[in-house]
Amino acid sequence: MPAKTYRSIFVSDIHFGTRDCKAEELNNFLKHNTCETLYLVGDIIDAWKIQQNKWRWKQSHTNAIRRILGHAKRGTRVVYIAGNHDEFLRPLIPYGMGFGQVEIVNQAEHVGADGLRYLVTHGDLFDGISKIAPWLNFLGDKLYDFILGLNSRFNWIRHRLGFGYWSLSRYLKHKVKSSVDFIFQFELNLANYCRKRGFDGVICGHIHHAEIKTINGVVYMNDGDWVESMTALVEHHGGGWEIVTWTQAHDSDHLN
Repeated sequence: MPAKTYRSIFVSDIHFGTRDCKAEELNNFLKHNTCETLYLVGDIIDAWKIQQNKWRWKQSHTNAIRRILGHAKRGTRVVYIAGNHDEFLRPLIPYGMGFGQVEIVNQAEHVGADGLRYLVTHGDLFDGISKIAPWLNFLGDKLYDFILGLNSRFNWIRHRLGFGYWSLSRYLKHKVKSSVDFIFQFELNLANYCRKRGFDGVICGHIHHAEIKTINGVVYMNDGDWVESMTALVEHHGGGWEIVTWTQAHDSDHLN
């Protein structure tokens, strides 16, 4: 498959070091898609699993990181925005430290080909749960791990019965997150913050739900995740934006 070239690619919530990280799919996506600027929008490395003694590092994780570094070596600007699962990086930011040619920041400003100014942030700093009760976020992460395990067994049964894959964990998390977003107004908080700071839009991750929409005149774009959704936000050279869902069929991956 010939490589597609974009102006920018945004991916987040990869969670390297976890059992359910889709590192092989990400590696294959980055093999067939290149860009001028690659934004890693938080929760790339899951340090929480180190604290829980549930670190699950695989060769596929190393291969995907090598792919990212390979892009950087060939001239792609790579910007790593710290999230809540990789917040161990945040103390390094004031010192301008990075990984080789990879920049590490708390947030970034992206000027699109459309001429608009976008704030790029993981999103956890605008999450009411993270700000009010971090332990609830930790508890939610543990519950999500349990649901992912349940999801695997659930789909094994569906497969035996001749049914196709259905994501119980994504369905449940979306339902839960929808309620949480309503209470804590995650998206609205981001939009209001951007409007006050003079940004035209925001690009984030954190809630594992890819979407492009407008909130009170502010463009809201979420690039999804690489635990289940396998989605990326891409910016075309002409200024258009698109959410790409990547599915793998051996080495002949295709776009949905």
